[in-house]
Amino acid sequence: YYTISMIVREEAAKRGIQITRKNLQDLGNEIREKEGGGAWAKRIVEKIKREKEEKDYIIDGIRNPGEVKELRKLPNFFLIAVDAPQKIRFERVLKRAKPSDPKTWEGFLEIDERDFGKNEPEWGQQVGECMEMADFYIMNDSDIDTFKRKIREVYDKIKFER
Repeated sequence: YYTISMIVREEAAKRGIQITRKNLQDLGNEIREKEGGGAWAKRIVEKIKREKEEKDYIIDGIRNPGEVKELRKLPNFFLIAVDAPQKIRFERVLKRAKPSDPKTWEGFLEIDERDFGKNEPEWGQQVGECMEMADFYIMNDSDIDTFKRKIREVYDKIKFER
């Protein structure tokens, strides 16, 4: 299991950048502008290749279509978009209580709009465009058991397509 934000956080720590959502978004954009839209995905792919194991991976937190394009170079790559209504996502953000997460509805909306591409350059946050590129879509708007069932259904389809 890898997340794009894990790789961004590692880079932020190397640079001594304070871990806030805005700082991580800014750093993510900076590297994509310099190295291309797929820069963060390339770093994850390098980690996977170093493992030299034949296994399945989950890569979370894809924010730019360049990352999707880079990951599509992997054999048997499937993009699954998982979404939920804004209010539910905000409630979940408050519950997980990451230090870098917004604490207010207004702060959440600001970050969420940026994630979905508002006022962002092409190398910036473009979650909405990434979701449009998905092979599968899951609405995660109810309880955990329903979500697990939906994941199982998608996984079974993926196993069949391989």
